[in-house]
Amino acid sequence: MRLIACLLWLGLAPAAAAAVLQHDLDVALDPTSHRLTVTDRLTLPDGAPRTLTFDLHAGFQPRVVGEGELDRIGGGREPIPFERYRLRLPPQQREVVVRYGGELHHPPVRYGQGVGQEAAASPGTIGPEGVFLGPASGWYPLFENAGHHRFSLTVTVPEGWQAVSQGAREETPQGVRWHEPQPQDAIYLIANRYHTYRSDGPVAEAMVYLHRPDEALAQRYLAATHEYLQLYSALMGEYPYAKFALVENFWETGYGMPSFTLLGSRVIRLPFILHTSYPHEIAHNWWGNGVYVDFERGNWSEGLTAYMADHLLKERDGLGAEYRRDQLRKFAEYVSAARDFPLVEFTGRHSGATQAVGYGKTAMFFHMLRREVGDEVFLQALRRFYREQRFTEAGFDDIRRAFEAESEHRLGPFFEQWLTRPGAPELRLANAELRAGAVVLHLAQRQSAPPFRLRVPVAVGLADGRVVERSVEMHGRQLTAEVPVDGRPVCVAVDPGFDLFRRLLPGELPVSLDSLFGAERLLLVVPSRAPDALATAYRELARRWATGASVEVVGDADLKALPGNRPVFLLGWNNKFRGAFTDALGARATIGDGVSIGEKRWPSAQHGFVMTAERRDAPIGWLAAADPAAITALARKVPHYGKYGYLVFAGPEAVNQVKGEWPAAASPLVQRVGGATCLPEPGPSLAAAADSERR
Repeated sequence: MRLIACLLWLGLAPAAAAAVLQHDLDVALDPTSHRLTVTDRLTLPDGAPRTLTFDLHAGFQPRVVGEGELDRIGGGREPIPFERYRLRLPPQQREVVVRYGGELHHPPVRYGQGVGQEAAASPGTIGPEGVFLGPASGWYPLFENAGHHRFSLTVTVPEGWQAVSQGAREETPQGVRWHEPQPQDAIYLIANRYHTYRSDGPVAEAMVYLHRPDEALAQRYLAATHEYLQLYSALMGEYPYAKFALVENFWETGYGMPSFTLLGSRVIRLPFILHTSYPHEIAHNWWGNGVYVDFERGNWSEGLTAYMADHLLKERDGLGAEYRRDQLRKFAEYVSAARDFPLVEFTGRHSGATQAVGYGKTAMFFHMLRREVGDEVFLQALRRFYREQRFTEAGFDDIRRAFEAESEHRLGPFFEQWLTRPGAPELRLANAELRAGAVVLHLAQRQSAPPFRLRVPVAVGLADGRVVERSVEMHGRQLTAEVPVDGRPVCVAVDPGFDLFRRLLPGELPVSLDSLFGAERLLLVVPSRAPDALATAYRELARRWATGASVEVVGDADLKALPGNRPVFLLGWNNKFRGAFTDALGARATIGDGVSIGEKRWPSAQHGFVMTAERRDAPIGWLAAADPAAITALARKVPHYGKYGYLVFAGPEAVNQVKGEWPAAASPLVQRVGGATCLPEPGPSLAAAADSERR
């Protein structure tokens, strides 16, 4: 995730500008007193006015060294304290030195991101636990309409500490110096007690900064850095920086800055992060930190990064359709009409709904665009967009122009439909006639909004075992289309690979934890008859999960019956309504003195369980463990398993043992004769397309 939350919070989203301001910064950090002192040698761009305005963190008391006048003219941005200054320079003067210093300490504040999910953010802080400084803290002068920055940064830190910033690192007699000659939209400074690991590579230097020595972990990250830098350079264009560094943060974050990522201690050590979130942050150096986002025209970078990192890696393993289905599932579970909005209005993630739209729907937009123009043109257009817009702010219009130039097709209607409209098509297969040599499809769009213009993928299974793929154009609410095939059709499936952005139908959407976590009115039911330690743990879990108005907590003794039309999550083995969950579960599993699924059984004493089922018109969930410590661990872990329908955990630390999805019902978009199949093989990945180009 590119670090934009604090920028937007303070109204600091960068505006497009050609001017580039040079900062040569000498910084001394004193974490014990939360203070810094700075000398900033500023070089103004040609044509800069003689009077400039900038904001700086309050209390820094800046002064000009040499010629120039500086006056405080009032308070600046909120909510942290800023002060605004007017700088007057003599005619023709382009260089000025500003010195300042003071205390800067805004510890991370926690906030909810959905049921059971919390994050913490700070605009900037200096302390014994670490230093985190970005533009939202006002640690360097934030000039009005200044455009971009180039900078050098020499940092003095306490013994045993190291400082990290974007760009290249070099040792000088004065201290460590970081410098970045490319135009930047922000300057970051991170410092802590670090153990450093480095490795030269064919694309750039790889670096790892860890709080404690861990050679094996560092080597895994160094190797992964080189792997992904080579992959993305081949796909998208030349890597724009001298290094990429993994930097451990002192609170849990997933930030992507230019040429480094700032990840929390727990996140770094999760085994799957190395090949999921980590490559995502590397890819941000093309999208977001290589080409900047013009936020007034919509944040395209999160969805494009998700598509070119998360989706690409899944697709390379033959799991692209599964990834796309998960994005459609999240949209269906989290995005109601009241929570929906057009892609051009997305700026950043702060909830499950904004993630489902800004990341998932935008990634699906790029997937449909790829299918519209073909793999070769898609890659050429992305490279063109990157080449033409590198280190400038860009919007969806700039992406459209690059794709129109490479494809030589007008794409305005396609972009306008998917970017400016909220919602999604709801596609139905009314009927399919399987005839010798052809399939006649009767399709309908059933959403209340006007119909979308769609290129609908169709797969036809033939009697000889082949599966052929076609597409049909649909521009209205109804379509009857004949799809010719060279054989006898025995099966037809509409969009079996989840290539269209659309509302999933009930048969395609098995109940999952996201069915509960995405609900607008979730009811958490805590047990009244549990032993004291367990009851306390369940109440604390409920408190942690009830992060917004969408979640209500009630004791089972206070309910006569469960509401039939509202999602419900039951807590505890002793919950009064556990029988209602068992009835809803049916034959999928057996709950007794443990849980059995198929031939597998797990005893209750050593395990924690989380399960979902359908009950009337709403999902129902159940969570239980015999150890209060396990419940505490489940409160933190379970919200990150949203795609699954059942989970089994072991021990007081709740180590996941089993995770699974309940099978979906028969898809209403498939019609077949007998047990015939019409599931096509996965197509080639974009990574394979890039390999083919190189050969």
